[in-house]
Amino acid sequence: MIREQPVVAIYPGSFDPITKGHEDVARRSLRIADRVVVAVAQNASQTKGNLFSVEERLEMVREVFQDDERIESCHFEGLLVDLAREMGAQFVIRGLRAVSDFEYEFQMAQMNRELWSEAETVFLTPDQRYAFLSASQVREVSRLGGDVSRFVSAPVLRRLERVSEE
Repeated sequence: MIREQPVVAIYPGSFDPITKGHEDVARRSLRIADRVVVAVAQNASQTKGNLFSVEERLEMVREVFQDDERIESCHFEGLLVDLAREMGAQFVIRGLRAVSDFEYEFQMAQMNRELWSEAETVFLTPDQRYAFLSASQVREVSRLGGDVSRFVSAPVLRRLERVSEE
């Protein structure tokens, strides 16, 4: 089967910070997509305070994936389906760490499909080494002086260490 256009997947999230679990899901998304766009959400309605600004999160994503031109980044506000339509994405990638994630993600996938019938969501589970990992846990452990070097790439670790020193 010859495709007329590349398959584009959008992997949205707050990525505050991007973890090795996020990296794993993004890289494995390339098994079904030619291009993956890591879309950093800038959402004014988020209840959790962000450790890093959108610009800092985008920089970290770019640094982490600098070795693979098939993984890009952007930020977005508003509806994910609007971004997906604008970028010509065929899939939205969502990571599922545990069964408890599924209900929320399933509802979001259904809503996205209601908003844009072309919206398809693909759920991926991270490698078992990262199945327990969340950005909020990394932030907390780092804030309390714990070693998070196994959970984030070097550029992210450097930024977390700088924040801890402040």
